[in-house]
Amino acid sequence: MYNSVMKLGLEGKVVLITGGSKGIGLACARMFAEEGAKVAIASRNQDNLETARQQLAKERIRVVAVQADFSQSKDAHAAAASTEKQLGPIDILVNSAGAAKRRNVDAYDADAWHEGMNAKYFPYVFAMDAVRPGMVERKRGSIINIIGHGGKVPRPVHLAGGAANAALMLVTAGWASALAPYGIRVNGINPSATLTDRFEGGMKAEAALHGISEAEAVQRHLATIPLGRFAKPEEVASVTVFLASDQASYVTGAVIPMDGGVYPMV
Repeated sequence: MYNSVMKLGLEGKVVLITGGSKGIGLACARMFAEEGAKVAIASRNQDNLETARQQLAKERIRVVAVQADFSQSKDAHAAAASTEKQLGPIDILVNSAGAAKRRNVDAYDADAWHEGMNAKYFPYVFAMDAVRPGMVERKRGSIINIIGHGGKVPRPVHLAGGAANAALMLVTAGWASALAPYGIRVNGINPSATLTDRFEGGMKAEAALHGISEAEAVQRHLATIPLGRFAKPEEVASVTVFLASDQASYVTGAVIPMDGGVYPMV
């Protein structure tokens, strides 16, 4: 198992993770639980939730599974309420749900643009809306939005999703400023190529766009990364857990790149 235990003072904290049944979200669920937090994972897909719950149970990790479509505000509020009923007031929200479909350039139409926002922007915003009043009342809380580099670096196959990511970076910074007086920190992470199912889907779209094989698309992408490898979900989870902890108590409004050095910038 990935050696993830950092002991950051998260024992007993209540964590809601959207998109917690797969990929980075699942890695976050495991790592928060190993730190002693009480974890709820949420997804719109009940089968994925049950698979994740069983997988974690085999590792002696207990989580609460909450089915919800976070692109619907009422579902987001219901998921937060269900989490708090079972575990207590939410201390930490990790947004890791959804990713817009990759598309060829001739496939962008009204439905594609709407899908891009509904896949990620609205789920993150509605989740924040759902937990924010309680955090304001308690004058504490931490929100981490796992966003992605598509909001800074446009790719033809990811314009709709990239636009959603750019909007989420603005919302992250805006809420960080507005909520700081209430003791609530809001930060973002911009992972680039991370070894998840979503990455595989992206490589398929890149291969189709350039008329090459998926294997060649992967090798081309790998060649652009100075660290010489793709990220692991656990590496993104490690940064997420740190940002959620009091070890990062003076960090808010940050959007941290995790791209292996692909886009160096000051």
